[in-house]
Amino acid sequence: MEWSIQQIARLTGTTSRTLRHYDDIGLLPPSRVGHNGYRYYDESALVRLQRILLLRELGLGLPQIGDVLARETSPARALETHLAWLEEEKGRLERQIRAVTSTIGSLKEGKELMAENMFDGFDHTQYKDEVEQRWGRDAYARGDAWWRGMSDAERSAWGERTSQLARDWTAAAEAGVDPASDDAQALAQRHVEWLTGIPGTPAAVPGGDVKAYVLGLAEMYVADDRFAANYGGTAGATFVRDALTVYADAHL
Repeated sequence: MEWSIQQIARLTGTTSRTLRHYDDIGLLPPSRVGHNGYRYYDESALVRLQRILLLRELGLGLPQIGDVLARETSPARALETHLAWLEEEKGRLERQIRAVTSTIGSLKEGKELMAENMFDGFDHTQYKDEVEQRWGRDAYARGDAWWRGMSDAERSAWGERTSQLARDWTAAAEAGVDPASDDAQALAQRHVEWLTGIPGTPAAVPGGDVKAYVLGLAEMYVADDRFAANYGGTAGATFVRDALTVYADAHL
């Protein structure tokens, strides 16, 4: 089965011009070109296009996407990594949608707001017991006070910074970047700076054992599927751990 360039453009919300550009740079050649010069795409090409669009959403440029696809041996495995991240994000967004929908309904009907239901999917306290067990009550209390003291704009900016860091890690892992390379080490530096900006953690305490904290978290990213999902799965988390280990040994 195959689809014309016009059909693909309509299905994906892109343009025929974009698809022709992808062909010109060798990123997505058509499966065949008809006598009339029209490009046609088969199922394999569609899978490749899906990967291209997913990687674009992660912020990769076209040359980087080409490098990622050139290194891939299993499109299915690569898509499974994307799926794990998408499902994690889907669950969080669905909880937020339910919370906001409930609030809208209560406001329109003049009902009393249920505060305990309003912030599902926004909850930063879900790891309270775990944080206290690992680093003590004071660590959680200080971090909680810092978070509650932020304005909505500051929380939004922090969330975007966190999400962008995770996306950049995932993109670098998928691109096959060497953990010891300059690019990976720049990410590791950003990651450590991000960690040291969170009050209450060993990384933020003057004289604290930052290296041990960073290395411990790095191992946890791999061992705990909840955290590995932030970096595209176990393979991505392993890349993050290896890059952070190199950075910690050299700078912490």
